[in-house]
This record gives sequence, structure tokens and C-alpha cells, in this order.
Amino acid sequence: MGLSTSVFLGRLGIEHMLVERHAATSTHPRGRGNNVRTMEIFRTAGLEARIRAAASTLAGNDGVLQVDTLTGSQRRWIIRDISGGMDVSRVSSSDWCLCSQNDLEPVLLEQARRQGGDIRFGTELVSFEQDERGIQARIQDRETGEITSVAADYLVAADGPRSPVRNQLGIAQSGPGELFHNVSVTFRSRRLKDYTGGERFVVCYITDPQGEGALLPVDNEERWVIHVPWFPERGETLEDFTEERCANHVRAAAGVPDLDVEVTGKAPWHASKRVADSYGHGRVFLAGDAAHEMPPTGAFGSNTGIQDAHNLAWKLAAVLRGWAEPSLLDSYERERRPVALTTSTRASVQAVEEEHPGFSSAATRNNDPEDLMTVALCYRYASAAVLGASPTFRWYPRPSSSAATRAPVPRTCGSPGTACASPRWTCTSGPSCSSPGRRARSGAPPPRRPPRTSACRWSATWSVTAPSATWSPSRTPTGRSCTARPRTEPSWSARTASSPGGRTPNCRTPTGC
Repeated sequence: MGLSTSVFLGRLGIEHMLVERHAATSTHPRGRGNNVRTMEIFRTAGLEARIRAAASTLAGNDGVLQVDTLTGSQRRWIIRDISGGMDVSRVSSSDWCLCSQNDLEPVLLEQARRQGGDIRFGTELVSFEQDERGIQARIQDRETGEITSVAADYLVAADGPRSPVRNQLGIAQSGPGELFHNVSVTFRSRRLKDYTGGERFVVCYITDPQGEGALLPVDNEERWVIHVPWFPERGETLEDFTEERCANHVRAAAGVPDLDVEVTGKAPWHASKRVADSYGHGRVFLAGDAAHEMPPTGAFGSNTGIQDAHNLAWKLAAVLRGWAEPSLLDSYERERRPVALTTSTRASVQAVEEEHPGFSSAATRNNDPEDLMTVALCYRYASAAVLGASPTFRWYPRPSSSAATRAPVPRTCGSPGTACASPRWTCTSGPSCSSPGRRARSGAPPPRRPPRTSACRWSATWSVTAPSATWSPSRTPTGRSCTARPRTEPSWSARTASSPGGRTPNCRTPTGC
């Protein structure tokens, strides 16, 4: 987020220094999906055309595919069209763009320097102090060890999920924390494209246990990435992922034992859901992963961070230019933190809905593959309460192989401010129904394809009105329950809508489900 902040400050003529502890821009292909709003922002900065040129190799890739192996018999599109079939040109002059961080950052760096940004790689922030007049910081050249003092009006900390600046400020985080872990393996294989079925996907989820992971093309020809589930709680270390193990994992994912595989790199990453309780203190502001962490599904993390940087940059410029009072900067947290709460929840829910390999493994590890779905739904309700929204869910059972004529076993829904018993399930089609493995969609139509093993689909709907914005997201999921604790003890009320079967959910207490 540092380079994006530099670009947005520089285009407004604000003198600034960017301190980056790494020696150069990223070489790892990650953070690829730039959504429509992000591309609109880059367009205003004069960068859209250059970014699309840098991303031209993947311009034709779209959708999320799921297979058992690339050569296996099971294949389905989880998402066929990232835009959902919508004509984006009706609402925007931009469109989403698949551009990996290693391709995006050189474009941002060139622009930042062209605009006069003081960009210092191989340099890190050692310490800082602030008072009503400004910031006094000490930075160190990592190669020479030389320490320099720097005076500034403000400090923007885009220093990652473990953010030393956030820790120094004593700002806590809310959320469940780490959800699952992966090792990102980059490799070369010239023959792998022969087994993709001609599909140019954004990501392909491999479900076979021997090759489980998320496969991503880098150039659609011979450069690839696969995210492999990693279980440090079982004692697995990064050193356990040897080149031989990683190469064999790729071969298992492809279903081709003699596939040519050259491992070129590996990097661990942790999918987490956390949002900082405050977006700064005094003259110091948090941005990007320092302010919020979320699973990679949907590419919400990088987009939220870039949009944070844009929001903060113009406000800093307005204050520094004398166009606005310093109190304008207070709106940064008010505007951006609710966005992070919502998008981090959406990313977590989407990881469950898409059956992301790491998330699925975590559910199995916890001995209940439905726990994470329940937890994700509870977090979605909690975030909706923070925003004062009224979420509506439709549940679509996933049938088992044996049909049954009985209705699904009742289950519970959850909401801050309510405790809701399951509504009556109504058979909406077909002569019989089967047992209730479930999927949830918020306000979405039924899946395009009917369940394979049953001619019937059960469905149920209900809605609740969240009490107020004083509720904070649930933090302590246990089994199939969650608790949303109010920051204060407000009075509350809940309104329910009858479910399709005529039974109204029973909403009684403000402690969740």
C-alpha cells in the first residue's frame, strides 16, 4: 500500500518519503485481482492504461474453477464470470483487471518517482515520536546501518499485518485471527497447460487430497503458482516443503505422475480475519494490512487497502494545503473501518462458499466441516449489525447420495440482538428430498444447477433487523454457536419475517445464536 499512497500523494503535489525495508518491489505473483473501483482510482492517477499493458498476459482469464485433478472427471465452475454477467460499462468507464503485485508495483514505482516521491528501498523505520507539531522518526539503511532522523507532519503506516507502528500505538485488533495457512509455491511447467482443458481461469481449486490447493496461472504458458495447505499446528515447518515434495504435489494436482515441474520459489502466508480497533492515533494512520487482514478470496484485501490509501491521501493533501481543518482526517476511520469490517467478512464467507482448499482443510481439522460455515455466517451477521443492515439468508441444502422424504433437521441462524430458531423447511420442487448438508447465499438466487442426487431442493428464508451500530462482531465461535457482544448495553428489538413454511423464527435474546 506504500507505493499506492505515494502515487496518490504525489499526484496532489504533496512532498513525502516512502521507506521500504525490502530491497526492491515484489517478485512474487500475488494480490492479482483489481476490482472496478480500484481501476477507477488508478485511472484518475493516469495509470489504468499502463497497468492493463502490464497485465496483458492474463487479460483473457476469468472465473473460478474446481476440479478433483486437472485430468480427473470432476470439473465445475464455482464462478464462471467474475463480473457476474453484468455489463460493467453501464456503471463505470473502467473494468476489473487481473494484474499481479509483481507486475503492478513497477508501474506504481515509476509513477511515484516521476511525481517526485522520495522512495527509499532497503530502509526501515526504527522508531518515531509524535507531538502536536508533527512526527520525529528515525530510519535505518539496512545495508550500511546508517540512521537518519526525519521530521514529518504525518506518518502513514502501511507496514503489514504485524505492523510495528500499530503495536507501538497500542491499537488492538478484533476478529477470529488466523483461519488457515498456505505455502505459495511458484514453479515452471511447459506441459501443464496441456491438461487445463483449454480453460483460462483466474484460479482453479484442486480437491484431491494428494494435490489439494489453489492453482493460478502466471503467464498461461509455463509459469504457475499453487497455494498448498500448510498445518503449522501439526508441527509442519516451511522446511518440510522441499522442492521434491512441492513438485510431487503439483504432479498430483495435475494427475500426471511424470509432469515436468521446476520449483522456483516458495513463501508462507496466513489467511486471517482481523480489523484494527482504531485506524490511527494523533498524526499516525494505519493503511492496508496494518489496518485489516482478510482471506484472499475475492481479492478484497489489496483492493480495500488501495482504496484506504486513496481516501487518506486526498484528505492529507486537503489539510496540508489548508483547504480543510485537521478534523477532516477523523473521517478516514469513520469511512474506511466499516468497509473493512464488511469486506473481511465477505472474504471469509466467500472462502467457505468457494470451498477454498485451505479453509476446507481447516474445517476438517476441527472435526466438523460445517463449523466454519456457521462461524462465517455469524460474522456476516455481526458486520451487518455494525453497519445497521438487515441481512437475509437463503439456505440451499447439499443432498447426500440417499434420498429421504423427511424434511431436513432444524438448524439455527444467528444475529447480534437475536436468537433465532430454525424456520420450517419447505420442499420447493420434486418428489423427495435428502439430508441437509448446507450452503448459504445472501439474497442470491438458487444455484444454476439442481443437486445431482435429488430432484428436490429445500429452502427457507428469514430476515432480522440488527439493533444498532453499537454491536461488535463475534469473536469467540464455539462449535455451531457465536456471540456478539455489544460495546454498550443498548435497548434492542428484533423484527422477523415469516419463513416459507409459515413458521416465524423465535427471536428472544441479544446474545446471538
